[in-house]
Amino acid sequence: MRAETKLGWVKAVHTLVWAVFAGCIVAIPVTTMLGHLQASAWLIAVVFVEVVVLALNGMRCPLTDVAARYTSDRRANFDIHLPLWLALHNKTIFGALYAIGIIYTVIVWINGD
Repeated sequence: MRAETKLGWVKAVHTLVWAVFAGCIVAIPVTTMLGHLQASAWLIAVVFVEVVVLALNGMRCPLTDVAARYTSDRRANFDIHLPLWLALHNKTIFGALYAIGIIYTVIVWINGD
């Protein structure tokens, strides 16, 4: 298989994984608002596992290292199908949304709403 094809597969898988975690992060306040605190807790836990994986890998997705084998391109989105601006600010945006979701969930849980 050609390097471009392998890179295409890595980018597709990386994008799918990203979409799952981004979806989990966006779903946290939604499930909390709907009163499904157990679902919110599971979503928080799932994303936390990804945070641990990133932390153990120098705050880089392991798929980035795989993609790097197939290209010399090192733009922020060389390894994923995201717009450059989003790839550049991904951790900041979704990190903030994750933190806000956790805080909101904890507040709702403490208040018993």
